[in-house]
Amino acid sequence: MQTSQHVLFERSEMKDRHLVRKKIREHISDKAKLPILIFPEGTCINNTSVMMFKKGSFEVGGTIHPVAIKYDPRFGDAFWNSTKYSMMTYAFNLLTSWAIVCNVWYLPPMVKEEEEDAVHFANRVKAVIAARGGMSVLPWDGGLKRKKVKESFKEEQQKKYCQIV
Repeated sequence: MQTSQHVLFERSEMKDRHLVRKKIREHISDKAKLPILIFPEGTCINNTSVMMFKKGSFEVGGTIHPVAIKYDPRFGDAFWNSTKYSMMTYAFNLLTSWAIVCNVWYLPPMVKEEEEDAVHFANRVKAVIAARGGMSVLPWDGGLKRKKVKESFKEEQQKKYCQIV
């Protein structure tokens, strides 16, 4: 990591988030520097959906070069279901797979429109990635893998269901 210009931070620290945003803005304003690779979901899921993007990488400006990545599980599944398999079992399965096949699509560059805020821009980029990868769009983040669902979110879904019925 010392050979390239990584930007490390602790997501839970508000001061770190502001510092990272500043460092990213400085980085993208210097045309001599290489582009930054950011995974805005913050975690991986089961290769069927694209989760909510963290808005920070869409607040700094600059051009986004979206990339859709989807694993083909025919020869080996790269997804780790941590509730089903231990890290050792996952590593064994991965290392003994015949092949890990990954489809990668480089999509046209996108820029934030004038009337668009960071959340809407992130959602627009996410929709383009999901469409190209043949995945569904999820309105929540990867935190649901590790935390209980908020009561307000449950209530919102229950209200939507009641309106349908």
